[in-house]
Amino acid sequence: MAEERGQLEERILAKDQHTKEIDLVNRDPKHINEDVVKVDFEDVIAEPVGTYSFDGVWKSSYTTFTVSKYWCYRLLSAVLGIPLAVLWGFLFALISFCHIWAVVPCIKSYLIEIQCVSRIYSLCIHTFCDPLFEALAKICTNIRVAVRKEI
Repeated sequence: MAEERGQLEERILAKDQHTKEIDLVNRDPKHINEDVVKVDFEDVIAEPVGTYSFDGVWKSSYTTFTVSKYWCYRLLSAVLGIPLAVLWGFLFALISFCHIWAVVPCIKSYLIEIQCVSRIYSLCIHTFCDPLFEALAKICTNIRVAVRKEI
């Protein structure tokens, strides 16, 4: 039983990440565009009290705004969605490549090299500065300060 479960977990882990199921209902599960794209008719067009247009114009304007926004978005995403997905995929692949193959190795190399410099610096400080400061401390230990208030 445990062996079958282990094999099942291995098959699940071995499954290609690029073929995972996507959620067609909740398309923003991490809520990254929650406050950016919520623009409704009432957020853009509003008539204050006393300056109302005809009811038919208001209703037609609402319908026109809503439908045109919906279909323009769908057409733009149909035409530009895939090319922009390729562009963003390439850009993030490039960033990942640079980070993996250039940034992290440079940082690791720097940390290794600076460790050697740090040891030499520490040795110099302990060799030259420590005796000087100890001597100054012994000189200053006999200094006494007295505060008197004269009337």
